[in-house]
Amino acid sequence: MTLGVTLASTSRQLPIDDTVRLAREAHDAGLHSAWFGQSFAYDSPSLAAIVGREVPGLQVGTSAIPVFGRHPLLVSSQAQTAQAATGGRYHLGLALGTRHLTETGFGLPYERPIGLLREFLTALRPLLETGEADFHGELLTATTPYSAAVPGARPTVPVLVAAMGPQALRVSGELADGILPFLAGPRALAEHVVPAVTAAEAAGRPAPRIVALVPGVVTADADGVREKAAEALALYERIPSYRRAIELSGADRAAGLAVIGDEEAVAAEVRRYREAGATEVVFTSTDLGGEDDRRRTWKLLGELARG
Repeated sequence: MTLGVTLASTSRQLPIDDTVRLAREAHDAGLHSAWFGQSFAYDSPSLAAIVGREVPGLQVGTSAIPVFGRHPLLVSSQAQTAQAATGGRYHLGLALGTRHLTETGFGLPYERPIGLLREFLTALRPLLETGEADFHGELLTATTPYSAAVPGARPTVPVLVAAMGPQALRVSGELADGILPFLAGPRALAEHVVPAVTAAEAAGRPAPRIVALVPGVVTADADGVREKAAEALALYERIPSYRRAIELSGADRAAGLAVIGDEEAVAAEVRRYREAGATEVVFTSTDLGGEDDRRRTWKLLGELARG
């Protein structure tokens, strides 16, 4: 199974050199991929391009860029540049974002998010494939008076969506290459997420990638780390799409979906995600228990990836 980690810290923004160092450590541990969140700080495609170029062989991805406040032409340029810089190892993740961040940060009304996602993906696909677009929708327009192709951006950048709700999963199944569910446990994946995105898959297209993002730590202090997870993940409980995924997973709190324990317990949970339909698992929040636990977690994930 393909296994990776996010390189965003739960407590601070890391300098770029430290991020590259961690990426090398992840690669040396045997992990396949490193993923970068998108906030109002670092530009995640740029950071992924730097890391991917500095650490040959490591797959890099963005998880995930909100479509509000962005445009397909600009996102295509970023993604293709990262793909060319990394020799074809970049994966683009998109998201709906949240009402609070969209309206507070960008001053944009958070309206018709599913419609915007559909139009964004429809315009983005030909840009990534051919460098051309001529899309005129209700919510956005994307046309290319001259080519928007980036030399060396091959193969075509895969597009994944941080989709959780039924409508977003349907659009992703039709127009994206896969999904990036977070805080959707094995039960929610098997019973709701995977069937929804697979049912929407267009005939003749490859099976969608299911890249499950999972908070997890290998530790001897499970109770202490779980307390930290409860604090770090509490904000997601106020976001409706995550709240629904948590409930469908059979948990009361987001921290109930964090995979925390010794090597045997964590390995068993990774297997549960695979059996539920995840094609890839990416661990997040691995630094919750400190550096020793993070290294212990990455060591186990590397062993599982090789095994």
